[in-house]
Amino acid sequence: MGPSQALRRRLAEPGMTIAPGAYDAIGARLIEQAGFTACYMTGAGTAAARGFPDFGLLTMGEMSENAGIMARSISIPLIADADTGYGNELNVTRTVREYEARGVAAIHLEDQVAPKRCGHLDGKEVVPLEEFISKIRAAAEARSSTDFLIIARTDARAVYGLDEAIARANAALAAGADMAFVEATQTAEEAARVPREVDGPCLLNVVPGGRTPVYDLHEAEQMGYKLAILPGLMLRAAIEAGDAALADLRAARRVAPASITVAQTFRRFGADAWEALRERFNASASAAEGERK
Repeated sequence: MGPSQALRRRLAEPGMTIAPGAYDAIGARLIEQAGFTACYMTGAGTAAARGFPDFGLLTMGEMSENAGIMARSISIPLIADADTGYGNELNVTRTVREYEARGVAAIHLEDQVAPKRCGHLDGKEVVPLEEFISKIRAAAEARSSTDFLIIARTDARAVYGLDEAIARANAALAAGADMAFVEATQTAEEAARVPREVDGPCLLNVVPGGRTPVYDLHEAEQMGYKLAILPGLMLRAAIEAGDAALADLRAARRVAPASITVAQTFRRFGADAWEALRERFNASASAAEGERK
């Protein structure tokens, strides 16, 4: 079963799927090893890992390359940010093909004007509805397998209000999207309206410190959401842990004892499997051993 099929099967089951967010293969591996059944590639974290804010500064190639690295590093499905699709319908077509070819299970495409901004910042603009729907149609037709999920994200709440955002979500689903993502609802009541009034499965973006004050995932599931992403989870954890470790080093000029060995660290990234391959195929070592005998 491919990653898109696995994600579709998971989403068809009762309840809500939780996809913690990561920005690299380390975070993706940790998420899988923690027992989660899906992982999310954050665009904001991907940008931050390259030294940029989430202002739409990365290219499609940079984003899809990172998604491919993360997808190949885990066996659970990866859901990835694909921003605005990086241009018009032709660019959206290529975007879908590039992500799908890299083993990504799903992407979300948004209706912001490029260059976009983080969904939880002020100053967003959205394209006309007709342009957004045209891109969603192009995305749905571009995939080589209908298992690959297209998630339609609208940022219209901040610009035109929640009624328009819900209308755009429904229009996108009618145009071929598989799931709706109404970004940055501003109250718990607004968040609860979305799965009630959208005619299809809905995604909730959980961003502590952001616009949407829903942090209890049990509450989100009761509202009717099928998928919750937590984009900043690993990024925030890395920043906080990194700041603490560096402050301790600077103040005490000492290194804290390691909780695991170097070998144990490498095992979390597949060392045992690679060692087994080394033993099977290391012909030069086998020849040298024969000469010594």
